[in-house]
Amino acid sequence: MKHFICSLIFSLVSYTISAQQTPSKVIAKTPDKINYKTEVVVPELDIPWGMEFLPDGSILITEKTGTLILFKNDKKTEIAGLPEIYVRGQGGFLDIKLHPNYKDNGWLYFTFASPKGEGTGGNTALMRAKIKNDSLVEKQLLYKAGINTKKGQHFGSRIEFDSDGYLYFSIGDRGNRDVNPQDITRDCGKIYRLKDDGSIPQDNPFVNTPNAKKAIFSYGHRNPQGMILHPKTGKLWVHEHGPKGGDEINIIEKGKNYGWPVISYGINYSGTPFTDITKKEGMEQPLFYWVPSIAPSGMTFITSKKYPDWEKSLLVGSLKFEYLERLIIKKNKVIKREKLFEGLGRFRTVKQAPDGYLYAAIEGKGIVKIVPNSN
Repeated sequence: MKHFICSLIFSLVSYTISAQQTPSKVIAKTPDKINYKTEVVVPELDIPWGMEFLPDGSILITEKTGTLILFKNDKKTEIAGLPEIYVRGQGGFLDIKLHPNYKDNGWLYFTFASPKGEGTGGNTALMRAKIKNDSLVEKQLLYKAGINTKKGQHFGSRIEFDSDGYLYFSIGDRGNRDVNPQDITRDCGKIYRLKDDGSIPQDNPFVNTPNAKKAIFSYGHRNPQGMILHPKTGKLWVHEHGPKGGDEINIIEKGKNYGWPVISYGINYSGTPFTDITKKEGMEQPLFYWVPSIAPSGMTFITSKKYPDWEKSLLVGSLKFEYLERLIIKKNKVIKREKLFEGLGRFRTVKQAPDGYLYAAIEGKGIVKIVPNSN
């Protein structure tokens, strides 16, 4: 009888732990009514990977295929002077971000797949530059991951600044999951932190670790393609692609290990397992994970009063299912998911612009603006 009671208690505890670790059981549903619609603002784009809004209201758009577009007064202008871009598989021209003091210094930052450096193929790089006469000038390569490889997977990459002016960017594991993500002496599968000029902050977690890559801020990542600061806490939120299942949202902490590929809620694309554990001491649990995978790309918190029934939600683009997902989060727990604008296309990124409106980049379509139905 004693043995039975102990077994029952163990089972109940195990069930409770399991229930707490299955946030993906919150099913995404299509709402009965959406009070908003989309309007095409920038038409005829192929794979608009990143976008950023200039002070005058114009938009800078990166096309993965290797072009930078300035959209102003309903006209597209291709910016010249780009570095050599390695376009292969998921690699190409990636994210773009303005310096927090762009109005004063004119610096813009972008990530791209670069063939420069050791080895054949390419790897993710971070550069900053200014625009003058529709051309990039004063180009400075701030970081280049090595070693180059011809693999076409998992370049990342998103860019974000925190409130102290530090620059964060992500690089995926480059398809080498069993080597790169858990090794801090190697690039890839990491979130990095730099000063705005590319120098290494002296309080980075691995500055004093022999042979470590000093720019690493966190590790154990697969392919992060969403990054945003929480509007209240200032914490860095990142989402990343899992394999078959196991896409994750993580709150990034200094020096922490996020587990890939030692722990995961996903399996191989073939359906076979590559790990039999979902948690391990010293490795962080995700705030949320998706099973099945939605292939997340881009994310933004809604703080604008223009969307009263969506305010404080998190928006994430789904490449796989071609919709925009709205997540309602309370106390760092996802309590509701909604599928918005289903069938519109592969949502590559979504941003809340300075004008308070939401804009989304959709592959094969362009940039759309989300507006109230009454407009």
